[in-house]
Amino acid sequence: MIWNEPMECMPREELRRLQGERLRATVERVYHGTPFYRRKMQAAGVAPDDIRYAEDVVKLPFTTKDDLRDNYPYGLFAAPMSQIVRLHASSGTTGNPTVVGYTRCDLQAWAEMVARALTAYGASGDDIFSVAYGYGLFTGGLGLHYGVEHLGGVVIPMSSGNTRKQVQLMRDFGPTGLACTPSYALYLGEAMRDSGYPRSDFRLRIGAFGAEPWSEGMRAEIEQLLGIKAYDIYGLSEIMGPGVSHECQYQHGSHIHEDHFIAEIIDPQTLEPLPHGVPGELVFTTITKEGLPLLRYRTKDLTSLIADPCPCGRTSLRMSRITGRSDDMLIIRGVNVFPSQVESVLLEMAEFTPHYLIVVDRVNNLDIMQVQVEVGPEHFSDEMSAMIELKKRLTHRLQSVLGIAADVRLVEPNTIARSEGKARRVVDNRKL
Repeated sequence: MIWNEPMECMPREELRRLQGERLRATVERVYHGTPFYRRKMQAAGVAPDDIRYAEDVVKLPFTTKDDLRDNYPYGLFAAPMSQIVRLHASSGTTGNPTVVGYTRCDLQAWAEMVARALTAYGASGDDIFSVAYGYGLFTGGLGLHYGVEHLGGVVIPMSSGNTRKQVQLMRDFGPTGLACTPSYALYLGEAMRDSGYPRSDFRLRIGAFGAEPWSEGMRAEIEQLLGIKAYDIYGLSEIMGPGVSHECQYQHGSHIHEDHFIAEIIDPQTLEPLPHGVPGELVFTTITKEGLPLLRYRTKDLTSLIADPCPCGRTSLRMSRITGRSDDMLIIRGVNVFPSQVESVLLEMAEFTPHYLIVVDRVNNLDIMQVQVEVGPEHFSDEMSAMIELKKRLTHRLQSVLGIAADVRLVEPNTIARSEGKARRVVDNRKL
């Protein structure tokens, strides 16, 4: 077990002092080592000497995803590349992806945070985890992988897909834990049920699920199908990856690792801080990261902070479930998708108008995305072969930009509803 009691159960007053010390050191570091932040702070009239306590974080300027894209790839790094040992990246919208660099110390801290989360779920070094998050530039797979190893457990690095093989190996290898997106957990549960293997052939008891929104109803369904206790794990690549916060066995909000991050809630319109318990946009400041420290990073996730003591003994603030986004981003099978990405592809291809509709649904417990697109009048044809070829080209282009397959439907000109106000580009039929 990784139960860091001195940090996880630190008295609030002592924790705020520690945050203040680490915040001061981080601000000094980025001011003198990252020209972007020096310019930002100077424009805001803030100097490192102005930051003395954790509460002073509100004096600092915000950072957005666009800032990371505009400084692609390494412009926000605070450590030289000689000290960076791994790169991850999230998908971009129409432009550059956001690139995250980790030093060796960053990776050690991340692994310990994930191990803390697994311990809070009741896992130990005796557990075997099947990690079915995607590996690669996405942080899910490797984040959970190294967390399980740090815990002392055994990792089965399955990644996602090849579900029949996953079910067979879960039966043969006997994992007691599963880490993946909640929608894939449901899909796996149905595949296990339909495999013909009796439930007694499987040893699963714990699930660590995240990277997409899910409801309490979905949790109950996962637990019933898999015969496990299902826990939420939250993170985002820009801040660290999975493990920024996690549930404990009481499952009343997710504990934030406040020895590594300062969390705030702001009004997304006024950008003013909001008190605990009031929903708004989640903002994080990293206070231990070396590779890519971020000041007041706007996550765009909507939630609230819970300050009430938790019976588990951890003293950190907790965040409630994510209820939505303050932007138009969709999370589909763990991949970030923006309507503007679809629009950019259509504007590149003269055969299509910029009128489209994205329909998202959950079928057989997997997220699917349909993209309805109007063909321009001069390109619409009754010839089936021409339309099939056009659809094939658009499907391939969308997948290369979105990083996820879409069911493309070509429709006749002027068939997608117009609006005099804000166009309705997305219909999300998932019960999240």
